[in-house]
Amino acid sequence: MKFEAAPFARRIGRSNHARCGQSVAEMALVTPLLLMMLLGAIEIGRFAYYGIEVSSAARAGVQFGAQSLPDSKDLAGITQAAQNDAPEVPELNVRAHDNCACSNSPATLVGCPAFACAPGHALVFLQVDTTANIKPLFHYPGLPSRFAARGHATMRVAQQ
Repeated sequence: MKFEAAPFARRIGRSNHARCGQSVAEMALVTPLLLMMLLGAIEIGRFAYYGIEVSSAARAGVQFGAQSLPDSKDLAGITQAAQNDAPEVPELNVRAHDNCACSNSPATLVGCPAFACAPGHALVFLQVDTTANIKPLFHYPGLPSRFAARGHATMRVAQQ
C-alpha cells in the first residue's frame, strides 16, 4: 500500500519553499542597507570620539599654561601637554594666547598687560584653541574628504 499525500498538503510544502526563497531575496536586498547604516554609526562614533579628544587636549594645554605667568608664555610646553593628552589625534594644531581683564570687571577684556585697573588689579586668562582634520574611513559621495574637530578652553592664570 502506497501512501499518497493529499493535494492540499503538497501545496503547503511548495508554499513554505517559496516563502524561504522570498526571505533570502529580501535579506539580499536589505543587507547592503544595514551595512551602510552600521558604517555610518561607526563613523559618527569616530567623529564624536575625536571631537572629545580635541576638546580634552585644549583643556590639558590650558591647565599646563595656567600654572604660572611664565608657563602661560611657554607655547612649546602648552603644545606638548595638549599632544600628550591626545596622542592618537593626527595633526593636532594648538594655538594659545593671553587675554587680560581687571579684577573689578573680569568679564571685560582689556589689552595685555592691563595697567589701568585701579582700584583693582590685573587678571590674566589663557585661551587655548585646538584643531584637527579627521579623515573618514571611507569616502562618501557628497561629503567632504576631511572633517574639522575643534577644541577651546580658557582658564585664569595663577599669579603670585
